[in-house]
Amino acid sequence: MLNHTTVTEFLLLGFPSLHHQEYLIAIAFLASYLVILVGNLLIIALVLSDRDLHRPMYFFLCNLSSLEIFIATCIIPKTVASLLMGNKTISFPACIIQSYFYFLLGSTEFVLLAVMSYDRYVAICYPLQYPMLMNSRLCVQLLLGSWTAGFLATVVPTVLVVRLPFCNDNRIDHFFCEGVLLIKLSCAETQTVELINFITFSIILLGSLVMTAMSYLYIINTILRLPSASSRNKAFSTCSSHFTIVILGYGSCIFQYVQPSSHHTSYYKTVALLNTVVTPLMSPFIFSLRNEQMKKALKVGL
Repeated sequence: MLNHTTVTEFLLLGFPSLHHQEYLIAIAFLASYLVILVGNLLIIALVLSDRDLHRPMYFFLCNLSSLEIFIATCIIPKTVASLLMGNKTISFPACIIQSYFYFLLGSTEFVLLAVMSYDRYVAICYPLQYPMLMNSRLCVQLLLGSWTAGFLATVVPTVLVVRLPFCNDNRIDHFFCEGVLLIKLSCAETQTVELINFITFSIILLGSLVMTAMSYLYIINTILRLPSASSRNKAFSTCSSHFTIVILGYGSCIFQYVQPSSHHTSYYKTVALLNTVVTPLMSPFIFSLRNEQMKKALKVGL
């Protein structure tokens, strides 16, 4: 019988090819994190303080900014500490928790993006009925539904990963604990777990993407039938920020997760950087600089 050592902690390899630049990478991560915090907190503060922004669109935007902060906080502080202190180990429970919250928050965000596209669909296609259809009760229900979908999509794969045995090899070639890579380290047969993982995240990503795409098809069809160019430009401008975030988020995540795990290659960390740093970093700028109401609220606040 083979002797196996039960793994109690994992080693996050981070960026081994950039070993001599780890302090610079840590500074870049830290600077990005501070901008993410300030930018997204500013959006939340503007939405809460300006009565003109007390609308469904900005209610969902406020919650999207909260999710961006949570995702960045789940990943970046630990990464910065590992790079600066040289201690790249993470305990088994901490690794599972980080992986769980990363996918919980990410799954919730994708469903919320689909909800935001539905909000834009109602606003543009049914402007007269919009206040009645998108009432505060429905907005809260849609938000709770987003969190529920994220929880349901994440809890089963996480439980399956926790029950896997991990022996000998504890090296994760990443800068944070990620479920797909954890599964690869197990010393048991993982084909069923990998399949369930693949199906679950495919449903969340592709399901919410289909909802978003359907909303935008109706939106574009309605906008193109508007009589004047100014009306069409105004309608397009209300969707442009959300559409940009949709492209960034879905493009990178589908490229990363909706494929068999055997196809994951060296681009993995690059795509993960888009999800955990670049998108949360750009989101406040996209929504504030491309939205007239937000720019107006920002000028009043300053």
